[in-house]
Amino acid sequence: MDKMNLINQIKACNLCDESLPLGARPTIQASGVAKILISGQAPSLRVHQTGKLFNDQSGDALRAWLGVTEAQFYNPSLFAIVPMAFCYPGRGKSGDLPPPKICAKTWQPALSSYFNNVSLHILVGQYAQRYFCKGFKSVTQQVKLWDEMLPNRVALPHPSPRNQPWQAKNPWFKAELLPELKVQIKTLIDS
Repeated sequence: MDKMNLINQIKACNLCDESLPLGARPTIQASGVAKILISGQAPSLRVHQTGKLFNDQSGDALRAWLGVTEAQFYNPSLFAIVPMAFCYPGRGKSGDLPPPKICAKTWQPALSSYFNNVSLHILVGQYAQRYFCKGFKSVTQQVKLWDEMLPNRVALPHPSPRNQPWQAKNPWFKAELLPELKVQIKTLIDS
């Protein structure tokens, strides 16, 4: 399957259409020349409405963590943004529902060979970390491995405002991990 056909198939996917509260609206930002790949969980309601990934408070926080502008972040030659599920899964008792597993099962294997130019893979939140990290136990434990994972991969907590208490309990995240991550991202963008 050629690369553009793969992305077009993802954008046309309706595997979960009947089980999704608002129907299917697959959202992905992908280019075969992207230098940085962000694997997240699933689009939020706002992303579903706008068709633009991380177009919410979580996105504002993530861009600040990475030290990039909106223009850089939404440049598909720099950043590919690939959720574990491409459609808004709906709302649960404590936030958005988990991404439907069929999405990752169907699309992630094909996507693994799509990104040949990626130098840094950023795993945002537990669903991406569970999928990509062998021996995953918890987000905190995975994020603490940042100095072992860099320069090729790094795990981050979800940048949701709900995770402010996590950041307060883990001051090393902002003091140690983020400055190093920003340097690596700047180097990749400038190269």
